[in-house]
Amino acid sequence: MNDLAGPADPVTVWHRLAGGCVLLDGFHALKHALRFDAEVPVAVTTDRRTALALADELAPDVRLPLEALLTEVPETTYASLVPRPHPTGVAALAVRPSRAANLDRLGGAARTAPVVVLDNPRNLGNAGAVIRLAAGFGVTGVVTTGTLDPWHPTVVRGGAGLHFATAVERLTVPELPPGPLFALDPEGDDIRGVKLPDDAVLAFGSERSGLSAELRARADQLLALPMRPQVSSYNLATSVAMTLYHWSLGSA
Repeated sequence: MNDLAGPADPVTVWHRLAGGCVLLDGFHALKHALRFDAEVPVAVTTDRRTALALADELAPDVRLPLEALLTEVPETTYASLVPRPHPTGVAALAVRPSRAANLDRLGGAARTAPVVVLDNPRNLGNAGAVIRLAAGFGVTGVVTTGTLDPWHPTVVRGGAGLHFATAVERLTVPELPPGPLFALDPEGDDIRGVKLPDDAVLAFGSERSGLSAELRARADQLLALPMRPQVSSYNLATSVAMTLYHWSLGSA
């Protein structure tokens, strides 16, 4: 175990940086952040040997940076640093990408994958799930409108550290990146008859009230997912997954 009284005391570093960094909660969040070049100044674990064994088994590509980063701390110390202990006993802090960097990525003139917009989402877990699956599809970014912070610790936990694999930012509707805007709505055209371009902006309404009037007015086209009659709606993350899968097929 490292000497916690030394000049590189990770607990001291943690407390100094916590207010300006993103919490990576668990081994998998840290693994993904490292894979996508996040700046991680401090990482702790309750069992260094077990954490490194996990890396050997599941993520040998990040084993070396993990070995250099991880400091073992007592379970009581670890529990004092996180709001809810993770089963893997691993936590880290990462530097959040700048707004300017995210805007550059979102507004790129030659986007080769869509931007997903969550219009005034309410559920932190849903937002995290969307970011995780969006990263899996290789989208350009995920944007939220409204009051929900897409970098809230619960969202980052739900996203398993994959915020660093895409551009994640909160914007107003007038600030949305350029590109044809397709908004998902039960009154829209059947999505199966539409080819979604790579530079599409794909907007999804809130879990409770659907699309805002402001975003609906800005949309170039409303699209509907196929759904059995008398079923009211899909889960938000499911709707995003279905839409991105349709885009990935490139079928009209």
